[in-house]
Amino acid sequence: MNSRGGTVGPGEVGELHVRGPNVMLGYYRTPELTAKAIDSAGWFNTGDLARLDGDHLFIVGRSKELIIRSGFNVYPAEVEAVLNRHELVVQSAVIGRPVSGNEEVVAFVQLLPGATIEPAELMRFAAAQLTSYKRPCEIVILEALPAASTGKILKHKLLEAAQAGHPGITALPNQVRTVA
Repeated sequence: MNSRGGTVGPGEVGELHVRGPNVMLGYYRTPELTAKAIDSAGWFNTGDLARLDGDHLFIVGRSKELIIRSGFNVYPAEVEAVLNRHELVVQSAVIGRPVSGNEEVVAFVQLLPGATIEPAELMRFAAAQLTSYKRPCEIVILEALPAASTGKILKHKLLEAAQAGHPGITALPNQVRTVA
């Protein structure tokens, strides 16, 4: 579904809505949350951004994580995939940092143990593969990305750090290796 509630065409990205006997009926004793998630026809908004390519459904990100930079949509998963292709990168996480009516792309990167690289070199690597509005304005290299016990990266912690002015230093003590 697009931002106006209409159906998207093949290959276009939209919010994924599902319904069927296997989909929940609602949140327990929380009708206001149910009303936000499930429409009157029973369609559940998963919060995922997806595109349909033939018979294949591709999840491209989460609607909450979508970065809107100068009017363009930036899917963090796309930027992360580029950074993760670098031979020294173990994993990365990309967030949108609000700045005066806009958002800028900030990337946090975890390197292989013992590896070193300057953020500027990672910027050049990303620039060769991403259009200008998708390129991170800042890359922060951390010893480890903050994660839950399940291994899920805690992007809200990274956003807090990025908004603190010196990413990683205030919100993620003892984890900063290099800040660009």
